[in-house]
Amino acid sequence: MTIAESDILNAGILIVDDQEANVTLLRQMLAEAGYTSVDSTMDPQQVFTLHRKNAYSLILLDLQMPKMDGFQVMEGLKTNSSDSYLPVLVITAQPGHKLRALLAGARDFISKPFDLVEVKTRISNLLEVRLLYKKLEEHNAFLEQTVQERTAELRESEARYRSLTELASDWYWEQDENGNFTKVSGPVLEMLGIQVDTLAGESPPGQMPGWNEEERTTLQQLIAARQPFLDFVFSRTNNDGSLQRFQVSGEPMFNQSCRFIGYRGIGVELTAKK
Repeated sequence: MTIAESDILNAGILIVDDQEANVTLLRQMLAEAGYTSVDSTMDPQQVFTLHRKNAYSLILLDLQMPKMDGFQVMEGLKTNSSDSYLPVLVITAQPGHKLRALLAGARDFISKPFDLVEVKTRISNLLEVRLLYKKLEEHNAFLEQTVQERTAELRESEARYRSLTELASDWYWEQDENGNFTKVSGPVLEMLGIQVDTLAGESPPGQMPGWNEEERTTLQQLIAARQPFLDFVFSRTNNDGSLQRFQVSGEPMFNQSCRFIGYRGIGVELTAKK
């Protein structure tokens, strides 16, 4: 991620200094360096209105001013803007003020009297960092919106999938990671005549015997290995000697961390289809 030089030179800058000579010097220096969007004010109380209106990428702020000093301006900017990044480069002739200004939220400082080469370098560097920060914020916002859109699409797709599977099968089912049924759509419980705990697990107490154990073992091994299965047929013999045959298809489910969370699938009773 890089910032073009033209973006730096076109970034909005505000000069705040009660000394007209300093304002004139800084404006002239910035103009000669190629900066195209520079405002200034000698009244620190105007900073909040100007920044709300123009959202400057950098504010050159003198610390010693009447009515309101630079520290008060920085405190006001923190509550005045929703931006978590305080784009302030302080101007001071007092060495003791530098650390205090940085602790108050300033990004850097320049000393009086001005070293014009140093001033231009610090301004360019801070603007590059500021614009990178803004670009990162925009990128994160775009990613968040994309995730929300994709999530909505997946939910809609899943709803369509469930609707179609319900129409194309006798039941739709989901199991958790322990093999317990969490969702069953259709008459599977009534059709089997039992309270099902797992698709291929041990028979619950009171369940009618007669399942084909070889088929059930094969299905159990597929599920234990977390493998998908398509049109798997298994059967059971009822007490009256009648044979019931069932066909199921299923796939394992994983969360965003790739952790196994269960199975989902569809099933039909083949006996009833004949």
